[in-house]
Amino acid sequence: MSGYYKPDRNPAWNYGGKNWRLSRSKIGLFLECARCFYIDNKLGTARPPGYPFNLNSAVDALLKKEFDIHRAGKTAHPLMKSYKLNAVPFVHAGMDVWRENFKGIQVDHAPTGFTVSGAIDDVWVKPSGELIIVDYKSTSKDEKIEALDKEWHDGYKRQMETYQWLFRQSGFKVSNTGYFVYANAGKDKKAFDGVLEFELTLVPYEGSDAWVEGTLMEIKKALDSEVLPDADSDCDYCRYREFAGRKLLALVRPGKKSDGTLGL
Repeated sequence: MSGYYKPDRNPAWNYGGKNWRLSRSKIGLFLECARCFYIDNKLGTARPPGYPFNLNSAVDALLKKEFDIHRAGKTAHPLMKSYKLNAVPFVHAGMDVWRENFKGIQVDHAPTGFTVSGAIDDVWVKPSGELIIVDYKSTSKDEKIEALDKEWHDGYKRQMETYQWLFRQSGFKVSNTGYFVYANAGKDKKAFDGVLEFELTLVPYEGSDAWVEGTLMEIKKALDSEVLPDADSDCDYCRYREFAGRKLLALVRPGKKSDGTLGL
């Protein structure tokens, strides 16, 4: 068995367990497929994880270091200046925790009893004190990244809006406009030479967190039910389970083997 995938999670980390939290990514999973969310959080079997994007993680880490230099100096990053954005990286004692996976910024949501959390990439601040939520993205596209205009960008937008909601719930004044710092690796050099050159662009997004409260109530209703939610029609994981399950059931012989597994 893979040391990375645990198909039967410790119940303490499932809904109702002492360690369970509703993370930003879990909210995204619910919106993507309520059935996968239920199997993960209520039954304790998550989707198998993908391989980590180590290059993306490296870019994120380096961007954080770069913006932290300006945070320490309370100066604007050149990217902010080039886009005429009057802001500087936000200085706050909670920044390191807000960025930490499995911690992040946390809010106790009284109507559901959930602890809702999300780990951010960065926060900037305007002279007025209004905060700007920032997310780093890295990719390699031929065209310049200037807008979030693809259908699969919807997840990025919900991610931003969830962070905006978390900071507002924590008492901060937050701008509706967040920014994605896009690092786009060019492919037009004659040779690699051991160097990737990135073009940085700043992509604004006008968010609305109006959907968050209603979604939290829907999640609460789903988790408290004993009825398995419907699968999303576009969910490949659910389609795989359905078709694999049918084919396996067709092969099952009556009874079980001595180890308790189904005889095939």
